[in-house]
Amino acid sequence: MKIRKLETFCNEFVGFVRATSDTGHQGWGQVSTYNADITCEIFHRQVARHALGTDALDFADTLELINEREHKYPGSYLRRAMTGLDTALLDLRGKLEGKPVTVLLGGTPGKLRAYASSMKRDITPRDEAARLCRLRDEKGFDAFKWRVGAECGRDRDEWPGRTEEIVPTVSRALGDGVAKLVDANSCYTPKRAIAVGRLLEAEGIGHFEEPCPYWEFAWTKEVTDALAIDVTGGEQDCEFTAWETMIGMRAVDVVQPDVMYMGGMLRTLHVCRMAEKAGLPVTPHAANLSLVTMCTMHLLRAIPNAGKYLEFSIEEADYYPWQVGLFLGDPYRIEDGKATVTDAPGWGVEINPAWLETAQYRASEI
Repeated sequence: MKIRKLETFCNEFVGFVRATSDTGHQGWGQVSTYNADITCEIFHRQVARHALGTDALDFADTLELINEREHKYPGSYLRRAMTGLDTALLDLRGKLEGKPVTVLLGGTPGKLRAYASSMKRDITPRDEAARLCRLRDEKGFDAFKWRVGAECGRDRDEWPGRTEEIVPTVSRALGDGVAKLVDANSCYTPKRAIAVGRLLEAEGIGHFEEPCPYWEFAWTKEVTDALAIDVTGGEQDCEFTAWETMIGMRAVDVVQPDVMYMGGMLRTLHVCRMAEKAGLPVTPHAANLSLVTMCTMHLLRAIPNAGKYLEFSIEEADYYPWQVGLFLGDPYRIEDGKATVTDAPGWGVEINPAWLETAQYRASEI
């Protein structure tokens, strides 16, 4: 079965890919979010032309071929584009065999504990505490993540004193019996990160994400070695050489690849196996409710070193207006703090035809 046609449907924020085989079977995937229109251009120029005519079911070597043919262009955009091919072909195979993707990968459908993940820094500590407590009571979440510092903030806070206020305010409001996580998004030097980490330890927070600029592996390791709580990271890293370095030096306690940034499920599984060999758990980054979270759900149900929970964004139309109306039904329903991977074939979601009608369209075909 060969790939005959590859189509993209996109806007600036999100882009879906439809793969069609020479037998007429189809599957849907997605390139990574953000500047998705640019990524879809790269998809047609640097991914589709190498993939057309290749095996639609056994495509690991095609990904390697793309890597070799486009060896002058390593990095984020090529990987983000490759994800569209990988995820569409997995969906195609799942629908052909009548199996969810997680089963194709050796997993099973079922429930996943989720942590409610806040993306906001412009929210006051009091308001953040209130909305997380509301989600605890309404949705049954028993794990929560909120933001400290400023994104790539060079030791600066979003506003002076915010971190010192929000850490105890939210932690104490949530109370005992819940898992508490914070994300610094590459804010700190090691000295400042360790100081913040001591505050986190004192307030019962067990997960400190990306405390230092993600490219400064030695800085992150210094923080990891100094703290008793889990230091985590890796969401931005998309090349295997970076993962070999990070895992080899044990820069973090928990690895966090993003399926969409990595180049798809097969490349992410390679990182998961690297982490498993090193005895490290995997808690992937999945920061919005496009297809990335569903892919991550299928992944976590299939790998032996899955972390404690699924990242589940709590942001709605005020923060992510572009994610509204992407899918039919309610694939991201939370019950008792858990998301569900169904036994539906492929990814188990249906892209909204009304959204597709408004998207920029392009096709590459034999």
